[in-house]
Amino acid sequence: MKRRNFIKVVGLGAAGTLSALYWPDEGMLNPCFSEKTPGELLDHPFMHESWEGINSAEYWDVHTHLIGTGDSGSGIYLHSSMQDIFSPAQYVRFRFYINASCSDNVEGIDQGYIQRLSRLQQEFPPGAKNMLLAFDYHYDASGKQDRLRSPFSTPNAYAARVSQSLPDRFEWIASIHPYREDSVEELHAAVKAGARAIKWLPPVMGIDPSSQRCDRFYQAMAELDIPLLTHAGDEHAVDGVEAQHMGNPLLLRRPLEQGVRVIVAHCASEGVGDDIDHGKAATKQENFLLFKRLMEDKNYEGRLFGDISAMTQLNRVGLALQTIITRDDWQHRLLNGSDYPLPGVMPLFSTKKMYKLGYLAKERVSYLEQLRQYNPLLFDFVLKRSLRWQGKRLSASVFETRKFFRN
Repeated sequence: MKRRNFIKVVGLGAAGTLSALYWPDEGMLNPCFSEKTPGELLDHPFMHESWEGINSAEYWDVHTHLIGTGDSGSGIYLHSSMQDIFSPAQYVRFRFYINASCSDNVEGIDQGYIQRLSRLQQEFPPGAKNMLLAFDYHYDASGKQDRLRSPFSTPNAYAARVSQSLPDRFEWIASIHPYREDSVEELHAAVKAGARAIKWLPPVMGIDPSSQRCDRFYQAMAELDIPLLTHAGDEHAVDGVEAQHMGNPLLLRRPLEQGVRVIVAHCASEGVGDDIDHGKAATKQENFLLFKRLMEDKNYEGRLFGDISAMTQLNRVGLALQTIITRDDWQHRLLNGSDYPLPGVMPLFSTKKMYKLGYLAKERVSYLEQLRQYNPLLFDFVLKRSLRWQGKRLSASVFETRKFFRN
């Protein structure tokens, strides 16, 4: 779909809904400037300050989505609703992701996505990399693949191929559903092919992390010492999620107790879950507070970590963001990720509101807005490095994530 048609569809439909929730200070759509970021932005004092204390060779963005339509033969699967204007909830979401990544070009969306991401990544200092996420299908309890309940899928082979074609820019993370009969075999194959971790989105993929069905997979993960990057909290990136309860952070005790290193995406900073520690007397608690309980359990030191991707989105700003900034004892357990392409979804962020809420100095607002117009990846990084709360900021160690992924 050409951008002018996208504007008609999204601008008249979802734009009204989104702008009612998050007034779009920078407009509804990513301008998708094709030129490189101006030198005065890349050489700005705020940029230099952001990299102080960080070894760029240790900077691995742990949460970068690899999306497309499969138009290049990549094997990417999209549910028909993602491309059907008569399924507006899914269709509009996907069009926002395509606009955010500026991937709708004459060479096709798959290629356009990689070309754009590669260009943005080139503007980082030498050694910095992005970790590309594969994404498995939904499987039912019997281990049968269910494409009708899968909004999309990105094959491990494609993520590996893209990473291996540009090894100075990308690493990759595999996705394997643990209910699959061949899950352990696929895990060994992925590790052999260079996968650095395993990615799950339980509410969408149909995974109960506390199920004994996962045990053989956990045992293999622990033996291989490969970490699990798993979403926790509510999921709203796709429509019609039927199993939000599978995002309860407390369900992650099972892999933790079997020796798996677990990275909780977004620090579970969205929604509420059952406080299942109290059995039949369980009440609803913020998912972040349940994650916080796990982080404060000394038994999980060295095994439980938090991924800070998406935590500067307006729907997540609050207690969770304030906590990760101010908890000095958490800094060595936090890993930076961008959740790209979401930093390019214009209505999801507002530096003006971040200033008004007390997270940003006023003089940084205009600079960040300009930077975002050209490079949303750098915007995400500099925004996080610019945050202040109660006189504290995120540690440089949060952005030196390479050491976590042991060779």
